[in-house]
Amino acid sequence: MMISAPKSLFFLWMGLTLALCSVASATVDDALCFAYEAASPYAKQYAIRKDAWGGDLGVGEKKAVMAQLFQGNDYWFLMASDVRGAKISVHLYDMNGKLAELETWQRSHEKKHYVAAGAHIIPQRTGTYFAVVEVIKSSEERTPWALVYGYRDRERDTK
Repeated sequence: MMISAPKSLFFLWMGLTLALCSVASATVDDALCFAYEAASPYAKQYAIRKDAWGGDLGVGEKKAVMAQLFQGNDYWFLMASDVRGAKISVHLYDMNGKLAELETWQRSHEKKHYVAAGAHIIPQRTGTYFAVVEVIKSSEERTPWALVYGYRDRERDTK
């Protein structure tokens, strides 16, 4: 049985699409692994959550991720990408759009070939907060990223 030209083109297109999707998801998976690695220095003091966000962004694009944070708890949000030489950032805003972080950092890990960024917050009020991730510079058209977070209950720590 012979497949007609339109059907063979369809199967070729589907095969290429699936191949590209598997490559794209692998890089987001790599970014997630690196985000957890960026969180590892905090693991002794903070409970690193399994909740994670990820995707890909073009240079200059931003994505807001919503999180419910509790007054007095201590949080770190950690972002990573596996694109060597990229520059990424994460900043934390309250529900009114006001910058609410205490500190941020950006690092390049040349030996492990990833970049990371972190933002720290101790919310003054319980409520909805936004972690805004951005790709500032990248050699890729679309840069995969992942974001994880950890928290510490400061009240319980002081008792």
